[in-house]
Amino acid sequence: MTASVRTIVAVAVLLASALLLSACGDAPKEERAESGGGAAGRETASAEAPADAYKAGEPTFVTIGTGGISGVYYPAGGAIANMVNLKRDKYNIRATVEATGGSVFNINAVIAGDLQFGIAQADRQFQAVHGIAEWQERGPQKKLRAVFSLHPETVTLVAGEDTGIRDIRDLKDRRVNIGNPGSGQHQNSLDALNAAGLDLGDIQAVEVKATEAIEMLEAGTLDAFFYTVGHPSAAILKIARGKRKVRIVPIVGVDTLFVLHPYYVPSSINMHYYPGAADAGTAVESFGVKATLVTSSDVPASIVYAVTREVFENLEAFKAQQPAFAGLTKMGMLQGLSAPIHQGAARYYREAGLE
Repeated sequence: MTASVRTIVAVAVLLASALLLSACGDAPKEERAESGGGAAGRETASAEAPADAYKAGEPTFVTIGTGGISGVYYPAGGAIANMVNLKRDKYNIRATVEATGGSVFNINAVIAGDLQFGIAQADRQFQAVHGIAEWQERGPQKKLRAVFSLHPETVTLVAGEDTGIRDIRDLKDRRVNIGNPGSGQHQNSLDALNAAGLDLGDIQAVEVKATEAIEMLEAGTLDAFFYTVGHPSAAILKIARGKRKVRIVPIVGVDTLFVLHPYYVPSSINMHYYPGAADAGTAVESFGVKATLVTSSDVPASIVYAVTREVFENLEAFKAQQPAFAGLTKMGMLQGLSAPIHQGAARYYREAGLE
């Protein structure tokens, strides 16, 4: 091979190498983060990516854990999914809803990566972050992240009118459903009983889901049940219109709750929602917590950003999807969050001037 030919070959090799290095340097950030490995790397990279970072390629599927289909969590999750799916062409995200056992299940599933989002009561969020209650043995759940809060949820005590139950203290020796283990209402029921000077030994405790409790109350095999729910509630309306006359019983004289548990707040139930119940048309006093949307630090920031942005930028349309959302405000949706805010949500709040 002559010197001139060798020179030409060397130049060609150098040019090919330069082109290859250039192509590698232009790889998308998400692809480089994946090759680097680790959930933390993916989240950091996606935090810098544009909102439509997932537009190309296969759709990104996310699932929102809710609660029973007769409660407010299920339609609330559906409302969030609807807002995201309306912009599937922009984000290439497909959101679905799953009916679950409620707050504790959703938090655990989100942390495990089985769900990307979950709706959970503010008190359960607080307990998971601090490693108490159901999480005492496992310790603080450091991956849990808050996105935003939703409607207020009131601890609602429903009793058969024929039982004579007019006060929470009248539950002594009665058959009372306190909610299925793992649900937020289960702990709320225990807290309410303790604040009223009662414990499980004072009642005939039943531990089933709200849908089963409604059927049992109607059938006469239950005297009363607790249900932590946003109002108006289709489940409460159903029992109020049922064959057995019911009464929504006030939960008052439990001020120690607000000292011992800062996530509880006084609340009331507008009885205009339930014209079939006894004493309809009055407000029944109780206490409650906020429902919150939670996620994991492992969920990419661009996905959480997209969910947050679509709900907040279209808040009036979002509120119209569920009566319990009527009083939502942007600033109010940042209250009641006891877990660190996910960086994808925080990015939107900074952009919107809400921080």
